[in-house]
Amino acid sequence: MCGICGIAGKEKRISDSLIRKMASTMVHRGPDEEGFEFFDNVGLGHRRLRIIDLTTGKQPMSNENHTIFLICNGEIYNFRQLRKSLENCGHVFRTQSDNEVILHLYEQHGTGCLKFLRGMFAFAIWDDRDKTLFLARDRLGKKPLVYSIKNHSIYFASEIKALLEVEEISREINLKAIDLFLTYQAIPAPWTIFKEIKKLPPAHYLIWKDGKVKIERYWQIDFTKKLKLKNEHEYIDAMWEKLVESTKLRMIADVSLGAFLSGGIDSSTIVGIMSEVSKEPVKTFSVGFEESDFSELHYAGIVAKKFRTEHYEFIVKPDIISILPKLIWYYNEPYADSSMVPTYYVARETSKHVVVALNGDGGDENFAGYTRYWQTELLEKIYRAYGYIPLFRKQILKTLTKFHEKFPSNTVFRIWKWLEETEKYGFDYAYARRLISFTRDFRLGIYSEEMKKEIADFDSLFLVRKIWDNSGDIDLLEKMLATDFQIYLPDVLMVKMDIATMANSLEARSPFLDHEFVELVASFPSHLKMKSFKSKYLLKKKLKNFLPDEIVTRKKMGFGIPVGRWFRYELKNFLQEILLDKHVSSRGYFKPELVRNMVEQHISGSVDHTSRLWSLVMLEMWHKIFVDKKFF
Repeated sequence: MCGICGIAGKEKRISDSLIRKMASTMVHRGPDEEGFEFFDNVGLGHRRLRIIDLTTGKQPMSNENHTIFLICNGEIYNFRQLRKSLENCGHVFRTQSDNEVILHLYEQHGTGCLKFLRGMFAFAIWDDRDKTLFLARDRLGKKPLVYSIKNHSIYFASEIKALLEVEEISREINLKAIDLFLTYQAIPAPWTIFKEIKKLPPAHYLIWKDGKVKIERYWQIDFTKKLKLKNEHEYIDAMWEKLVESTKLRMIADVSLGAFLSGGIDSSTIVGIMSEVSKEPVKTFSVGFEESDFSELHYAGIVAKKFRTEHYEFIVKPDIISILPKLIWYYNEPYADSSMVPTYYVARETSKHVVVALNGDGGDENFAGYTRYWQTELLEKIYRAYGYIPLFRKQILKTLTKFHEKFPSNTVFRIWKWLEETEKYGFDYAYARRLISFTRDFRLGIYSEEMKKEIADFDSLFLVRKIWDNSGDIDLLEKMLATDFQIYLPDVLMVKMDIATMANSLEARSPFLDHEFVELVASFPSHLKMKSFKSKYLLKKKLKNFLPDEIVTRKKMGFGIPVGRWFRYELKNFLQEILLDKHVSSRGYFKPELVRNMVEQHISGSVDHTSRLWSLVMLEMWHKIFVDKKFF
């Protein structure tokens, strides 16, 4: 795992010192060594975390005749098969590195090399033969890649902070990106918090030549192509065979290896498979809280005992004030999934024992594991029945529901609001609404007049609508899954895992997110993923004889922190200090009196604003660190 950066200019010579400065901001991504390559108008920089081929895998690396140069952040899991095939075609390898196969595949197939790669990656290839820069990002967005185009030159890196070393790149903030952040908890690709910096989306590549840029998508998850097998057992066998293969591929490393273990189904499954194929006890790592209703350590312990792992546990306490500024610096831009905190802690402690950790990310997206899936399907049935009610009776129901408006968390009121919104906006909005903490109406209510004008014609949920419109002839569940695979997974979950692990020089690997496994499960009928409003149907059926019953049948828990409770007690002063600071009003985004009202309502317990306040805290702290240059 590594950090990459570079510049390609149309005319002027690239500054060697600038490339080195850019690379130095990402030492945490690659603490083991650095490498650089310079041409008249191109510079490449690389920071390396040694995982495979510890001695000869230094980058940038080149082909046999030094005409093509590669820098890569990531791992290619099928490199052994690819290498053998390429050697049969006459290619000569100079290292044992998994990344070197990318160079020779590019020689053989050009940009078509991407279809052969099974792994996680963000890489850059400089082809000195025709003066072309080729950037690419893996299919599911595990590895990041940002870039900026200025005066026909391109600047790129694994992290935004590397690009901020370039004086020519403006620091002007994109106000639409703030609206996106408050919608999705993170800023989805291709946007970033800065107007002049963009993210290369997952499953895309970029070609730069003579100052001109072309961006293309090379892969997309497809739920329309269905696999037709005889019975459930055949689907289970196909699923399990591919998952075991995916897990075994991710256990290839020349360094120590372990696994995150939350005690949930997904991470427990991966730990179980690892234990079956490993000759030694698997090292497992769990994080919990003093608050028992947020802690899963009990369940993690059951799994660790079942598979006789070498198990480590850690407790997270509400002293997070000291760690937040550091976390925000690592995240580069506003990010508001509160599970960033325990994920960082477990990565930090894990990195003291191993260099690579497998995890269960992707299980929920593959097998419909989130509660919002079955809840939305249930609401859809209510909505269909609601459609048969005569208009005059709807008016009576609406009048009766008025009573519940004083209790916005009341189930009756929430269902009624959902029915109204669905009737008005459609099911794409109805599902998207379950992903967000700030509705558009709520955001417009607290925005300043200037901010309202800036986003007047901007609908942050158009991303969801675009996915639903272009997803083809698939059912409601598959549209929800497609949405999460293209927004929630790459822009929230993968960002969290990449930053938390890379901040600690730890490599994370996700067997459930092997693209061949994802394609296989996408081809399964949706009723095998969720049946009778029960999630992970097929996976759980297989796990009945593999995991302890207590794990398979347990209620799903999130991986968040008890921040709502902490904001009322232990972190109350911190919350007030951050959000009632004069700088919040001077930013010009919000009406200060409404932010104050939110803080007071939450502390009093009259309204639960947990996720909204956390988002505002993360946004303001990001400004203090990246705009005000204030370091706590």
